[in-house]
Amino acid sequence: MKTTQLLTALLLTVGATAAFAQTNAATTVQRDVNQQSRIEAGLQNGSITTREAAALEKDESRVDRLQANALKDGKLSDAERARLTAAQNKTSRDIATAKNNGVNGNPLSASSQRMQADVQRNINQEKRVEAGIQNGSVTNHEAAKLERGQARVDHKEAVAARDGHVGAHEQAGVQRAENRQSRRIFKQKHDAQVRG
Repeated sequence: MKTTQLLTALLLTVGATAAFAQTNAATTVQRDVNQQSRIEAGLQNGSITTREAAALEKDESRVDRLQANALKDGKLSDAERARLTAAQNKTSRDIATAKNNGVNGNPLSASSQRMQADVQRNINQEKRVEAGIQNGSVTNHEAAKLERGQARVDHKEAVAARDGHVGAHEQAGVQRAENRQSRRIFKQKHDAQVRG
């Protein structure tokens, strides 16, 4: 009887630990969604220029790489969570600075419209990853791979807009990277691996 109770308690603890790790991973991805939404809102109202959005996407790329490295072993340690939180806090401050520095962009310009569309796609894809983590169809290992792919997309956006202009050809390159990332997300959400 005591052995059965001990085994049950052990299994519940392991299950709770795994669920806590998944929740932490989902929380960090949700913060990405929130920050990307703030960038897009700034582009839409003109408080963030295309050039500023490029610098912010570079920050987001760095955060996504940190997430990928932290989650590659399937766990998010306290030290990894602290580093990730610090990086996300820095990006949050950078977004606030860009929105409030008095430099305004033209949200109706073709370049800003392209950047807005790309950032909106980031939001959608990060939401898909977070939903997969939440419902168990994406493991932390898979989330690490997906965040590495998202880091590549963010980097492409940063490079495309660093001169303050996103041309149609540059956006086409970003869209190809986003399409590859979208296929990866679909594959990871629909493969046989599930959170146990």
